[in-house]
Amino acid sequence: MCLFCKIASKEIPAKILFETEDVVAFHDINPQAPIHVLVIPRKHVVSVGAATAGDEAMLGKVLLGAQRAAQELGIVDGFRVVANTGATAGQSVFHLHVHVLGGRPLGWPPG
Repeated sequence: MCLFCKIASKEIPAKILFETEDVVAFHDINPQAPIHVLVIPRKHVVSVGAATAGDEAMLGKVLLGAQRAAQELGIVDGFRVVANTGATAGQSVFHLHVHVLGGRPLGWPPG
């Protein structure tokens, strides 16, 4: 079982913002912005690149979870949603997740 699966099943503690039947949102332990939350599906999928057509509804729920996280944290006026796919793109936990970042101006281009 991967790290994020263990967080979703509460085998490993995390500072959870909210959870639903399908997703869990929790604060990143190494924040890259004043507000940095991860939203994960409970279903284990390695990455966006490994998702299938059957994951369409789950992917939508993850993005709606990012929106809810931004609302709950008061950053609806500006936030970034990032999904790293693969080690060369910076993915370090191989369970699909999105980063919700905000609370400061976010420059472009990133990286």
